[in-house]
Amino acid sequence: MSDAFDICIVGGGIQGCGLAQAAAAAGYRVALLEKDALASATSSRSSKLIHGGLRYLESAQFGLVAKSLRERDLLLSLAPELVRRIPFYIPVYKQSSRRPWQVRTGLSLYALLGRLKATACFHHIPQGRWDHLYGLKQNDLQAVYQYWDAQTDDVKLTRAVMHSACELGAQLIIPGTFQQARRSEHGFEIIYRQNGSEETLLSKTLVNAAGPWVNEVQASVAPGVPAPAIELVAGTHIILKQAAPGGVFYVESPSDRRAVFIMPWYGQTLVGTTERAYQGDPAQLEASEHEIEYLLAIVRYYFPRYSQEVERAFAGARVLPYSAQSLFDRSRETLFFTHPQLPGYLSLMGGKLTGYRVAALQALDYLRGTLPSRAPRADTATIKLYPVEHWDVGC
Repeated sequence: MSDAFDICIVGGGIQGCGLAQAAAAAGYRVALLEKDALASATSSRSSKLIHGGLRYLESAQFGLVAKSLRERDLLLSLAPELVRRIPFYIPVYKQSSRRPWQVRTGLSLYALLGRLKATACFHHIPQGRWDHLYGLKQNDLQAVYQYWDAQTDDVKLTRAVMHSACELGAQLIIPGTFQQARRSEHGFEIIYRQNGSEETLLSKTLVNAAGPWVNEVQASVAPGVPAPAIELVAGTHIILKQAAPGGVFYVESPSDRRAVFIMPWYGQTLVGTTERAYQGDPAQLEASEHEIEYLLAIVRYYFPRYSQEVERAFAGARVLPYSAQSLFDRSRETLFFTHPQLPGYLSLMGGKLTGYRVAALQALDYLRGTLPSRAPRADTATIKLYPVEHWDVGC
């Protein structure tokens, strides 16, 4: 069998596109199969944030936060039209589960992990300026802190990364629906459907970046190996017709103390996310009435004068490691799965939008023992990214 590609990737979300860019930059011959559209599932249903993840400090994920802060600063430089700094506000009330000193301590640690750059620093907003916080409820308000993180359009960012990959020589096959793959002595024979026809491509390695469909794809790879122990977690966001606040409000639900963001989104207000275990078909996942009302109740609590008119609601499923721990306490690090009986195969799962570039480099490290030697073309740490409007075709 002669191989046409070094790496075949299944899935056109941010993780798959990030790997396509990194692999093409490293000089490899890359093909990516996407059945619908780039960022058509989980990658378009995020909280649209490029951030360190302040809340992950409470579960001691210090390495993840530090890495994410470095990537945030890099993306602010590489993609200034796609990733922009935005103020974050944390109001602390008499009823809040965290006291002002605890919030200050967390933000101080966040700043230290951000190497005390201007993008990582915070300050206390004096009471005399609380009237300017877009109608934030002031009854029992004890303190307000402001720090900086970043926001993006997740779909546009994913397209920009894949466009960069294509400029480096990657091939995007869309629509390209993965059917099955078989490992042989020389690599993988991969069968997919495109426009009603069955096609075949050959590749040294196979990367499963199918998001919530990762185990479904793996079930069609031979020889069969045990699937990784993962769980799907559904999260819902709502978009209100209310005019956008001037920053991101990081609040806690008054009912269960979960962290929720209330933030600007194209002149409207985005609120999310919820979190629940999900065992159904990811394609059938929808926002529930209970989740919508849960988010609306949070908005009513903190912004009583806000409109409650919902423009739309959306839900996405992401992958977390299976564990007896609560969903909140589980690691948000990217998950990698390999098996000795299936050399050259890798499942790339979960992770944060912010860390896609580092996850791609880690994935390449897992594959290098199976890949041929190639001359690098570029370094993803220096490649500029630009918006690509209405680009979603093969390359």
